[in-house]
Amino acid sequence: MNEDRVSVAERAARAGSEVALAAFRTGIDVETKSGKTDVVTAADRKAQRRVIEVIRETHPEDAIVGEEEDELKTVPESGAAWVIDPIDGTNNFVRDTQVWATSVAAVKEGETVAAANVLPAMEDAYIAGEEGVTRDGDPVSVSSKTDPETFVVVPTIWWDFDHRDQYGRACAAIVERFADMRRYGCAQAVLSMLASGQIEGVVTNVVANPWDSVAGVHLVRQAGGVVTDVHGDRWEPGAEGLVASNGEAHDVVLEAAREIRPE
Repeated sequence: MNEDRVSVAERAARAGSEVALAAFRTGIDVETKSGKTDVVTAADRKAQRRVIEVIRETHPEDAIVGEEEDELKTVPESGAAWVIDPIDGTNNFVRDTQVWATSVAAVKEGETVAAANVLPAMEDAYIAGEEGVTRDGDPVSVSSKTDPETFVVVPTIWWDFDHRDQYGRACAAIVERFADMRRYGCAQAVLSMLASGQIEGVVTNVVANPWDSVAGVHLVRQAGGVVTDVHGDRWEPGAEGLVASNGEAHDVVLEAAREIRPE
């Protein structure tokens, strides 16, 4: 039952977030993976293991897609799977900044059926099944703003040092069209914010890892928003770019995303 997967996703995300929160602001050692800004801590690994423990209690045979350790790195096209990010926003986490999330999504036959993004340091939890989204138990939806000049839009998924010109173009494209720009350093957090009406758009031209995107994309869609790739096609894991909006002026948000890397 998909409803069961919603409750498991929430329970697993909350359990993992508790492990991470216990290490937050404790001076935990920081390691790097592929580059100077790609950081990881023991808390990431411990939180992921805890999330998996909870999932395995009820779904022992399902595939696991996880950022850390030796779990799968792509979402299977068939069967049941769980997509986990134990600490999305580790750069915030290690700088004692509260904007980070433990993210869990349930996927069946390639389609997301449940998502939970828990931001324990901010005391928020965003949950979605196949109908609607809640934040801390209350129903939420995307913003109803229709004028792009009133929108707040976020560039997300970090650009490597050799692509910082693209980040510059993303910022220019946003501030030329919209009321304001934010950057929070946590993709799952900003997708959750979009789903609850706190911002109107999220853009990147980068291929997003599934753990950075799948749960949040489901939240946005279930809250009434739109998520495409940079070509305007329905976003799927592995797509080029991720463009999300409240759906009221998606074409304008898409224009901004396309300027990040001109044809």
